[in-house]
Amino acid sequence: MAPASPASLARTSWFSRPAARDWRCPPASREVAAFHAALPGYAPTPLVETPEPAAGLGAGRVFVKDESSRLGLPAFKILGASWGVCRALCDRLGVPVPAADPIGALRARAGAFRLVTATDGNHGRAVAAMARMLGTRAEVFVPDGVHPVALAAIEGEGARVVRVGAPYDAAVRRAAESAEGDASALLVQDTAWPGYERVPRWIVEGYSTLFTEIDAQLRAAGAGSPDIVAVPVGVGSLAQAAVVHYRSGASAPKLLAVEPDAAPCVLASLLGDRLVTVETGATSMAGLNCATPSSSAWPYLRAGVDAAVSVADAAVADAARELVALGVSAGPCGAAALAGVRAALPGLGVGPGDTVVLLSTEGAAANPPPA
Repeated sequence: MAPASPASLARTSWFSRPAARDWRCPPASREVAAFHAALPGYAPTPLVETPEPAAGLGAGRVFVKDESSRLGLPAFKILGASWGVCRALCDRLGVPVPAADPIGALRARAGAFRLVTATDGNHGRAVAAMARMLGTRAEVFVPDGVHPVALAAIEGEGARVVRVGAPYDAAVRRAAESAEGDASALLVQDTAWPGYERVPRWIVEGYSTLFTEIDAQLRAAGAGSPDIVAVPVGVGSLAQAAVVHYRSGASAPKLLAVEPDAAPCVLASLLGDRLVTVETGATSMAGLNCATPSSSAWPYLRAGVDAAVSVADAAVADAARELVALGVSAGPCGAAALAGVRAALPGLGVGPGDTVVLLSTEGAAANPPPA
């Protein structure tokens, strides 16, 4: 079947299924947060309360999870890449993940391996940073449309960048081909397909730390549990982690997936109730410019996401400027959460007693917003 065109979805840029919150799944391992706490320079990222957007949305309180500085990188992706790389290395070596100083403990043996991945920007830089910390090599395949600043940052971590003159899905295939048959190669990809599920699952587990931090920060702010959580979506791995976290505990907020108008693959899949590949176009939200949801994320998104919406670059640019004015450095992907909640009104049902959490997944240093 031919990929769905974004233009064909223009009249159906919204999906809502309130019954999704009745679904439950097992929680993520508690081992992940302890692993991250053992990494050099770890600290929870800020959860910033923003009264101005709260008033505009008609919500009680709005908080922005600011991932513009996470373990020395300007995006959340290092949470998944660090756990995924270390799990993959330990799996290949036949040893458990070290409980203390995992980077130092693995460095002596990591040099025998080559880390391989494809990226729209932030994941590739995170894998490259892990290779640098572990004293090994990284090969990163990059599709069309990635900002030159993001490319330079990946190269600045010491990785070999391979430019693929095609969309993201083609870069993923090239990365998998590069690793295939090479005993020294570790493919560390944050999207899954049939036959390649374990590493993407570990990467999703790595994102769980972000949500445990939010829980503690909301309690400290006297806000309790969130009522709505807006998640920027590419292949859906972060949204999968959100579903696992919020569909395994006592709280059950509405989960809103937000995508670019140019690449609404999760929205199209939810509308069709099946995994859908879309034709992608140009967008400033490079990290979300994905044609096909991760095969391992899809069952979670299908069962656990309440609503999905696609947003235009112009709306995201406005949201990024507003967040910067409020003290939150946000790249286009990060600002998508605020733009998405606005686009979803009034169907999302935001009320004056609601607490809304926006995941600002990258800072402006990761992917500078358009002027």
